Amino acid sequence: MAVPRIIPVLDYNYVVERITKFLEEMLRRSNANGYVAGLSGGIDSTTVTYLVAKMLGKEKIKVLIMPDLDVTPKEDTEDAMDVAKTLGVEYYLFDISEVVKSFSRVLPFFDTNHNLSVGNLRARIRMSSLYYFANRFNMLVIGTSNKSELLLGYFTKYGDGGADVLPLGDLYKTQVRDLAKFLGIPEKIISKPSSPRLWKDQLTEDELGLKYEIIDSILYLYIDKRMNINDVASILGIPIDVVNSVVRRVYRSRHKRSLPAIPKLTSIDIVYNMKLPTYAEDQMP
Repeated sequence: MAVPRIIPVLDYNYVVERITKFLEEMLRRSNANGYVAGLSGGIDSTTVTYLVAKMLGKEKIKVLIMPDLDVTPKEDTEDAMDVAKTLGVEYYLFDISEVVKSFSRVLPFFDTNHNLSVGNLRARIRMSSLYYFANRFNMLVIGTSNKSELLLGYFTKYGDGGADVLPLGDLYKTQVRDLAKFLGIPEKIISKPSSPRLWKDQLTEDELGLKYEIIDSILYLYIDKRMNINDVASILGIPIDVVNSVVRRVYRSRHKRSLPAIPKLTSIDIVYNMKLPTYAEDQMP
């Protein structure tokens, strides 16, 4: 199944400039020393690392390469190390398989063959490692999720979804590929099949059942252009069931894009949405 390209080609000079200013402002506001990223050797984490290293300076990012040698292809680890070495960024390589095994020894009902629960555990171990490093060295955790993944809920809640900033969060996967080419990222990484590598032989497009070109086109027309499902199917020339399958994922994953629900007992929402007075920075209480 093929569809015409619907996703806009952006001005990637502007995209880089906008993301760079955003990242600089986040560091200034938080008084942090820089960013720590999980570098997997895939396109998203490589693009984030390139952006920070080339635009803010290699001293502003440190990367953790965290394979689980029981499931992570050796090629991915080698690609991640090559990226770090090419950019001259400080990196730390460690195998998380022993941490996973420690859970298997003490966690009730642990089932090595239950891919979803063990895979999400791997993602949360990586998140915890990143935040330990961030706390230890006064840094921010920079996430790698893109707009396609965020809308689909294709990330682990409090795993790879746990980050302080998501610089690719308003770019569809198709646009991340464009940006990667603009930044000069090796074609080997750009064309590598996407995978969070949460279990052996996991591939994103196989799991989702569709190519990103189709997914992104559906999301763009439905979310950005506010088209109804019938029109989306007609424009793309695909069955309405395919459109429905993507849209259904967006609605079913809403909880992943929200803060934890609180039962409302008063008339004022004072936790998440409380309106605070505006202070100049030197007047902050």
